[in-house]
Parts: sequence; C-alpha cells; structure tokens
Amino acid sequence: MPRKIQCKRLGIEAEGLDKPPFPGPEGQRIYENISKQAWEEWLKVQTMLINEYRLTVFEPEAKEFLAREREKFLFGGSTALPEGYVPPKAAEDS
Repeated sequence: MPRKIQCKRLGIEAEGLDKPPFPGPEGQRIYENISKQAWEEWLKVQTMLINEYRLTVFEPEAKEFLAREREKFLFGGSTALPEGYVPPKAAEDS
C-alpha cells in the first residue's frame, strides 16, 4: 500500500515519494511533505528552468538558483516563469 502524506504543495492527502529525492535534511523534508505528483510537477519546472536559463547544473550558482526555485515551488506557491517563456504546445494542438 502506498504511503500517504499531506502534501504541502497540493494541499491534499496524496501518495508520498518512495524515498527522499536526495540525501540530507532537505531531501528528508521533501520526502515527508511533498507528494509524488507535486515532485513530478517540480521536475518538469526544473527542466524548463534549466533549458530556458541555459543553466549548467554542476555550477554552484545554478545549484543555488534551482534550490531557491524548488523551495518556492514546493513550499511557497509558485516559481516565476522566465521572461518571454512560451510553453510548448500539447501534442493534440499540433
């Protein structure tokens, strides 16, 4: 039976992650408070941010930026979209 948590992002009881997404206190905090669905949403936003800002993810500044945006997205409501960002069209729009 999947583990249920009260998701801070979605505000509902939902299926929790199978394990912390990374080691340390922040990974544990996410594991305890963020659902699989919300984490998957974050991963999509993170990918968009990396692509739109052309981040090199191993650089300390990029890691710090993504950590701040992750905190805002998961625990603070939302993250700002890059200026001029146009989301890709859905497959059925093509």
